Amino acid sequence: MKIIILGAGQVGTSVAENLVSEANDITMVDVDPKRLALLQDRLDLRTVVGNASHPSVLVSAGAHDADMILAVTEHDETNLVACKLAATLFNTPTKIARIRSTEYLEHPEIFSTENFCVDFAICPEQILTEYIEKLIEFPEALQVLDFASGEVSLVAVRALQGGLLVGQQLQELRKHVPNVDTRVAAIFRKDRPIIPEGDTVIEAEDEVFFIAATEDIRTVMRELRRMDEPVKHVMIAGGGKIGRRLGGTLEKDYQVRIIERNYQACERLAGELSNALVLHGDSTDETLLEDENIAEMDMFCALTNDDENNIMSALLAKRMGAHKVIALINRGAYVDLVQSSGIDIAISPAQVTIGSLLAYVRHGDVAAVHSLRRGAAEALELVAHGDAKSSNVVGRRIDEIKLPKGATIGAIVRGLAKSDGWLGESLNNESGQSANASKGAVKVVIAHHDTVIESGDHVILFVINRKMIREVEKLFQVNVGFL
Repeated sequence: MKIIILGAGQVGTSVAENLVSEANDITMVDVDPKRLALLQDRLDLRTVVGNASHPSVLVSAGAHDADMILAVTEHDETNLVACKLAATLFNTPTKIARIRSTEYLEHPEIFSTENFCVDFAICPEQILTEYIEKLIEFPEALQVLDFASGEVSLVAVRALQGGLLVGQQLQELRKHVPNVDTRVAAIFRKDRPIIPEGDTVIEAEDEVFFIAATEDIRTVMRELRRMDEPVKHVMIAGGGKIGRRLGGTLEKDYQVRIIERNYQACERLAGELSNALVLHGDSTDETLLEDENIAEMDMFCALTNDDENNIMSALLAKRMGAHKVIALINRGAYVDLVQSSGIDIAISPAQVTIGSLLAYVRHGDVAAVHSLRRGAAEALELVAHGDAKSSNVVGRRIDEIKLPKGATIGAIVRGLAKSDGWLGESLNNESGQSANASKGAVKVVIAHHDTVIESGDHVILFVINRKMIREVEKLFQVNVGFL
């Protein structure tokens, strides 16, 4: 696939790193020649220096025969204009724009073919906000990911000594929760993947990924570890785009405090938020944290634009008694370093966002992609099409499907209505309802060896190595004769 990425920032760079390794023809456009030179030194891609909203620059980038434009610069207006030009001048099939301003997102008609011709609009800040919100809702989890319009969840937890399943075989899980169907999709032990079998024994400190119907998550989690008390008090360091969004989302259900060092930003936050307490100060100030009872905080979220500040404030908050701390880390090299340093969860914004973009780059009918373990693994939601003659998966039992070693089918969702095609569904569905209108018709089937896949099923797979992705995609593609 020939893809043009507009903007070599964190999002654009992360996308390029993922796509280059999958035999795509990538061209990167940015106004900063030094940034492009660094990318070209380590990645196999073309670069073009220039403004992404100028037709001549798009021509130089090869827009006349591009399959996809990913407009992910830091400026919404540049991204919108680039998509419009790609549609009008080059008839580019797929156009994705990064949109940060809620002013645009609140009016989805702006993205229609009559206006800016954006096929899919993504808002990294909104994606991150929803991601962190899930971690606050399930404080025991390391990662909580939704599939099939929220019908199914994939959850990563750390198995702790005292959990009912620690020291026991996986096949015991069904005995402990006889009324709940679930499946362990993968286990990571000391950063090494273990393919789960019935006789696999869970050890303390294992990172266990399990999949279940969303309504059953808490029941399964109780078997793997002791449950924490529900979160009530949340402190947020940083009142920028993410901190403001998260504060506005949480203030209805939690007691929220936001620390912001810029006084004007504090005034704006205080005017926008109704229940959250906004504090002017430095989140690395030990006296301020002590005065604000940091030891009573169930969750501390360091969400400023400065990695070092986030790391230091999260470590300080943890040392002073905060129950759980989350730090937003932009530099990928830092994420692995701080994950085991006392910070409970280090979040890479690029890795959280990348899955939303990959869903539109993957071959076949891919409904969702989530990056796992900081990009080392992936979870995919693919839609099965065809029949027993034209498909390698439809009409077959799971134990008859030739999956690559390390790929696991975790669950199947049957009867799901077709999505509206927008990446940020929650931003474009004013009613707040799921795209699936006929809720009662949906059936969640946890995968077992004798489960048969039907046409139209949403199949959720866990892949421990991204190198297997292309092989999995080929498996789900129908024969040409069917089309």
